[in-house]
Amino acid sequence: MHTEFTPNGELAALPHFITSLAIGLLIGLERERSPGSRAGLRTFALVALFGTLAAMLSEQTTPWLLLSGLLIVGAMTIAAYLRVKDENADPGTTTVVAILICYGLGAAVWYHNDTLAIMLAIITTVLLYFKAELHGITEKLSRRDLISILQFAVLTFIILPILPDKNFGPYDAINPHQIWLMVVLISGVSLAGYVALQLIGHHHGAVLGLFGGLVSSTATTLVYARRSVENQDFSHLAVVVILIANLTVLIRLAIVSAVASPSIFLQLLPVLGSGFMLGSAVAAYWWRQLNHHNGLTLPKIKNPTEIRTAAAFGLIYGIILFCSAWLSDIAGSKGLYTVALLSGLTDVDAITLSSLRLYEMGKLQATETVMAISLGILSNIGFKLGLVCFIGSTLLAKQCISGMLATAAGIGLALLLI
Repeated sequence: MHTEFTPNGELAALPHFITSLAIGLLIGLERERSPGSRAGLRTFALVALFGTLAAMLSEQTTPWLLLSGLLIVGAMTIAAYLRVKDENADPGTTTVVAILICYGLGAAVWYHNDTLAIMLAIITTVLLYFKAELHGITEKLSRRDLISILQFAVLTFIILPILPDKNFGPYDAINPHQIWLMVVLISGVSLAGYVALQLIGHHHGAVLGLFGGLVSSTATTLVYARRSVENQDFSHLAVVVILIANLTVLIRLAIVSAVASPSIFLQLLPVLGSGFMLGSAVAAYWWRQLNHHNGLTLPKIKNPTEIRTAAAFGLIYGIILFCSAWLSDIAGSKGLYTVALLSGLTDVDAITLSSLRLYEMGKLQATETVMAISLGILSNIGFKLGLVCFIGSTLLAKQCISGMLATAAGIGLALLLI
């Protein structure tokens, strides 16, 4: 039995009812402010108490009592809304569901799930309160954006579980499950930036650089370099966006490294942090020079969760992983560093993840791993600086070179101290 029905036992149950009362009042407070709701503060408080009471009595009698209470609460709430004849009135579906959740949370409290029940009550209240904001987000997301989210779900919950988690090939370098897990990791980070990029619209200036860098710093650099040629006055905004996008790459790599190989993260952090600090100082200078610009353009970036895009990254990652293991075996660290310099030109994620994978497999030392990742970053910075110089305006190139070289210098200084 949960509680003995002695005088002291009855009082011991009181904290459960107090917690349920607080949960009901919290949710009911939000519903009280909703004009269309026909259940408010008192109703939700009573429903939560009823949930706890039903759970207590069902424990002493029959479990069906708890289910019966849920059905009664649901039926009474629906009946209350059906009595309303106004066709334009709120049908109250959200409130009905909220009441049922409130009843369930009251029952959960009785079974010693107090912390979970309180957390769910807060989440429920937040979802109820931010109705307009959530509707605004769904209105801003296009059909293409929703497809992106569904495609990410396919990558994560359908393809990943069926891939074998075994090492294949020479050097045991190819693990289909592990390779696709890295695809999911990169796609997830990119999707977050991609969706955010669509939500912020065209009116937030250099913030585009942050989310553009999460998705593709190369595409962001390319787009704004081209725009600087079309309009010289655009170069002040372009340099800020490009520099922030490239600094975001360091944040992105820090996140990826912390997830993929936490054991080496602290050794890699000084390299990423040094580059970020020096690069940020220059970006901050150009930020202060920036005046308000209208007509901002979102970078044209491919959906990062498309099956073709994800498969292409997985293939590149697998090839680089194999080449890194092979060249590291026959040519030592020089072979690995050559791969890092070449692959970093176009995709710094792949060489970063492959180096971390080889480190986790015991095929690389920590210093070799940090050096390979750093060379990939430096190679990537050099490639994008070349894009700016050859595609962008002369003014943009002069402005960008200081920020990119500052980032490279920070990474180089950190490497000298390793």
